Amino acid sequence: MKKIILSLFVVTMAFSVNAQIKTPAPSPFQKIEQIVGLTDVTVAYSRPGVKGRKIFGALEDYGKVWRTGANENTKVTFSTDVTVSGTKVKKGTYALYTIPGEKTWDIMLYSDATNWGNPRKWDDSKVVVKVNVPVIEIPMIIETLTISFDDLTNNSAVLGIMWENTYVGLQFETPTDAMVSAGIEKIMQGPSADDYYAAAAYNLSADKDIEKAKTWIDKAVEMTADAPKFWFLRRQALIYAKAGDKQGAIKAAKESLKYAEKANNAGYIKMNTASLKEWGAM
Repeated sequence: MKKIILSLFVVTMAFSVNAQIKTPAPSPFQKIEQIVGLTDVTVAYSRPGVKGRKIFGALEDYGKVWRTGANENTKVTFSTDVTVSGTKVKKGTYALYTIPGEKTWDIMLYSDATNWGNPRKWDDSKVVVKVNVPVIEIPMIIETLTISFDDLTNNSAVLGIMWENTYVGLQFETPTDAMVSAGIEKIMQGPSADDYYAAAAYNLSADKDIEKAKTWIDKAVEMTADAPKFWFLRRQALIYAKAGDKQGAIKAAKESLKYAEKANNAGYIKMNTASLKEWGAM
């Protein structure tokens, strides 16, 4: 009987240790994403609630740095460089900190985004940009802290922060026009050497028009003549061989071998040597 009781006790204790009751987080986590022009922007933060409390000027003191959320610091990530209030902000992840005020807030992007809440020691040198913005009073209570992307255009957006009866926004600009213009200019100049190489390689592997492949690989090799690429020349040799131009294949393979030896690339040295032997050139 004692053994049975002991066994039941052990099973009960094991169940108690392993059992994990899941409950909702007091400040739920949210991750939001927005494409602004050609820039991906992500915000990850925890969302506290008002819960009948006075927030700004009470729970969150005026004039003191606030994590702008709950738990881990709120993170903002930009996939490209952006501009905030005339300051260039490099692509990457930043902590979003604010200093609430009755009439205005300071909104800051902080380069160290690895803190649980506020940094143990604040470092002004890590403040990438700091912008003072006006408070807009909302004629209702916003129960849960909400961060949004507002006033979207192709080149800008406002990162909105809304809680209790307060709204503030941080405008940022993206390099959309510069990115689009650069893309247009590149396309209008015609295919790059890599484009010609890829097209020729595809025709070779897919057993398609080999004469077109020759034209494209010749163009790729010509465009890189100032800095020859041994893998371009290797592909040229294979295309010429498939097209039945043995002498052209040998010439390209010898060039590829020469530059592969300069780069000390054992793989291409081996492949070119084998081909040259197969074609009777060694």
